[in-house]
Amino acid sequence: MTCMKLGSKADVFQLEGQSWVCTTSLPSDVRVEVGETSFHLHKFPLLSRSKLLEGIIRDQAKNVLSLHDLPGGAGSFLLVAKFCYNVKFELTATNAVSLRCAAEHLQMTEEYGEGNLISQTAAFLEQVLNSWEGTVQALETCEAALPFSEELGIITSCIDSLAAEACEERGGCLPHRAHQSPVWNGIHSASEPCSPAGDWWHDDVVVLNLSLFKRVIDAVSCKGMAPSRIGVSLMLYAKRHLPLHGISRSGSFCEREHESAHSLSEAEQMTLVEEITELLPNQKGATPTRFVLKLLKFAMILDASTGCRETLERRVGAQLDQAALHDLLIPNTLPMEETLYDVECVQRIVDYFLDMAGDEEYEGDEEQSTGGFDSPPIMSVVANLLDGYLAEVANDANLKLENFVLLAASLPEYARSLDDGIYRAIDIYLKAHPWLTDQEMELLCTLMNCQKLSIEASTDAVQNKMLPLRVTMRVLFFEQLRLRSYMAGWFVVSDTLGRGSNERPSIVSCVGGGDVGMRLNEVRARMSRIENKCDNIKHEVRKLRKGRWINFYNRVGLKVRTKSFGSQV
Repeated sequence: MTCMKLGSKADVFQLEGQSWVCTTSLPSDVRVEVGETSFHLHKFPLLSRSKLLEGIIRDQAKNVLSLHDLPGGAGSFLLVAKFCYNVKFELTATNAVSLRCAAEHLQMTEEYGEGNLISQTAAFLEQVLNSWEGTVQALETCEAALPFSEELGIITSCIDSLAAEACEERGGCLPHRAHQSPVWNGIHSASEPCSPAGDWWHDDVVVLNLSLFKRVIDAVSCKGMAPSRIGVSLMLYAKRHLPLHGISRSGSFCEREHESAHSLSEAEQMTLVEEITELLPNQKGATPTRFVLKLLKFAMILDASTGCRETLERRVGAQLDQAALHDLLIPNTLPMEETLYDVECVQRIVDYFLDMAGDEEYEGDEEQSTGGFDSPPIMSVVANLLDGYLAEVANDANLKLENFVLLAASLPEYARSLDDGIYRAIDIYLKAHPWLTDQEMELLCTLMNCQKLSIEASTDAVQNKMLPLRVTMRVLFFEQLRLRSYMAGWFVVSDTLGRGSNERPSIVSCVGGGDVGMRLNEVRARMSRIENKCDNIKHEVRKLRKGRWINFYNRVGLKVRTKSFGSQV
């Protein structure tokens, strides 16, 4: 039921400027002022229906009444006047709340006529609560009727009705949600024929003000709604009221987005971010990491409370393996900082991840080999993400060495199965900071395990003139050991097959024909190139001994290492 008709007479009210005049044959004997609007009426119809108006009219000799605190203002009083004159009008979900509160304020009880306005509006609101659309419309009007709408329990009744219906499982999907634009990072796709059955209620509740929206979220949470559905609703609400899509990489707002539909002041936006942060579900993955990082960037731009930012950082850390690299590039918003990105914030996020991941991910995983390079899936994903982040921020000339080293060394040794990513980040940092001392370059290179470089990375490292000579020789040493072990394996296979057939067949014929022979030739040629590279390095070292660097190389023991390395070669 969307409306109810009250009254039976034709409309006798006419608006003249800022005044409503009753156009009956009798002259007006009382003027009621509500705000800036005046009503020229008659005393008897009013006092016969309202206890409050009866008392005011009889106690005051004046013919002017002031009702400036009436719930709903002049619009509500116009309907009250029509009800008193038995003029026809429609009672709807949009005016029922204010009219119910106005009737309560005017004390329009059954003592002043059967079927008075309080009972009529109360009965209609009971019917409105059976309709989702009507309940939403009624709840939207409750703010204008405060505090009566709260004291009469109308807000609580509306919220309970919405929560109960939102938590009901509805089969199928809703056609009226079809072909909508994406809500947040692809949660709703424009190509989807219809939206999931559980998401039908989001678009209706996000139009509510923050205090009512919070109460709806609390109500559906208490009724057991899935955290993921609550997370989608929070994202929709933030998207509607905050310019989250308008944040540029530099941390400023895109003017077109910021000026379009978001009229909240910065203080109101900061309050909204803090409130949404408190409403985020605790379950991991209930809200996408991209959305939480957007909120974090926005909170930093608006200088939200420390507790809000810390909560968002913890939530990102709890699901860091689900983050994307470009979302992790958080602009530095502090005026005194010179770095482009907030590396210290990412450091805290990684620390939170390590604090939370240990007990959850590796409990009962003793069967995994700690001595090898097999990493748990989540830790491996985070290691790759962190290496990519380090490579992005390494280009910043203002990034301090200690911050880079601390972040790179945060993860345990077993997190990286290969050190190619951290080698790439080190290489970029060295090129962007050519003023580093030898000692600082040595410290930087300790982040990399030369034994965990791929063949491609080892080849690049050998030719990298930015790396210290000691590191280059270490890479050459382990690369040669790997190739010699690889070749030794071929010969072992060849000998085994040869003994099994009582013959000494060639490696090529026993292990796979021409392709294997070609592969073995490639390995031999590669090993030969590495040995030549070693000879060239030893030659350069001998020349350095005769120069001004002889004291430095004697101090670091390069002479002894060179002999040992050369003998093995």
